Amino acid sequence: MQNTPIDGPDLGLADARALLLEYLDWYRAALLRKLDGLSDEQANTPLEPMGWAPAGLVKHLTGVERRWLSWGFAAEDVMSWPPGGVPAEWSLEPGETLEGLLADWRATTRRTDSIIADAALDQRAEVGGRFPTEERAPSLARILFHLVQEYARHVGQLDIVRELIDRQRGE
Repeated sequence: MQNTPIDGPDLGLADARALLLEYLDWYRAALLRKLDGLSDEQANTPLEPMGWAPAGLVKHLTGVERRWLSWGFAAEDVMSWPPGGVPAEWSLEPGETLEGLLADWRATTRRTDSIIADAALDQRAEVGGRFPTEERAPSLARILFHLVQEYARHVGQLDIVRELIDRQRGE
């Protein structure tokens, strides 16, 4: 049996905040690794039985970060859902490209990182954006756990899609 390193943060890392942020960064990088090498056609063509294109997954994850951090945690006045709701978030509009969607995703991840830079894990989300009352406002830790599981689940789905497209296997 081959002795391979464990994916993700350093094995000695034990701080909860650092672990959450390192795993978030690791899954964001995994997303990029799994998209690398796709042609525009491969990235933009919905694949059955999934019904979405890899570029649509990028669009969705951009929306997830925006909803949970900008609109949710920071209560910023941002578009929470595209017109058309969930289906529109996974669908590509004419002219949308993986390159453009990745540029939006990168800008959104930078905004996320700036929002959480000085916030404590036990800090609750601001009221007025996604969360109408203090009782419904989760902690940053809860939001980050949710974000990490979103990435883990969707990057795993992208592994399957990538293998169906061109037989490339993930880690």
